[in-house]
Amino acid sequence: MATTTTHRHSETAEATAGGLTVFAAVLLFIAGVLDLFRGIMAIANDNVYVNTPNYVFKFDLTSWGWIQLVLGVIAMSVSAGLFTRATWARVVGVGIAGLAIIANFLSIPYYPFWSLTLIAMYAFVIWGLCVVRRER
Repeated sequence: MATTTTHRHSETAEATAGGLTVFAAVLLFIAGVLDLFRGIMAIANDNVYVNTPNYVFKFDLTSWGWIQLVLGVIAMSVSAGLFTRATWARVVGVGIAGLAIIANFLSIPYYPFWSLTLIAMYAFVIWGLCVVRRER
């Protein structure tokens, strides 16, 4: 006869997991808003960005603006799902944060300080979403 054991998490562990998820949700929302503003800025006024003529990954700044805008809107939407502690939102949040890190890496020559700041924020989002154990 097989016996099953149920694992009970302490209240401290559950509070920590909930706190990290809320931390990641808030940070994802803030980074999404910053990406949204960055996208609007690039679409509306291209001459705000530094001109880099010899950049390997050269795109039109309006294209970068649309990429940043779309990633920002998706990030803000996913953060709403994270407030409900939905598993799908954690998975999509990690994916969106990863894509946003890549997009910000590719745009470092155009706006280096802003890009590195957003890379750090999205990295903390990935950490906050991955360190929490999956709920049963």
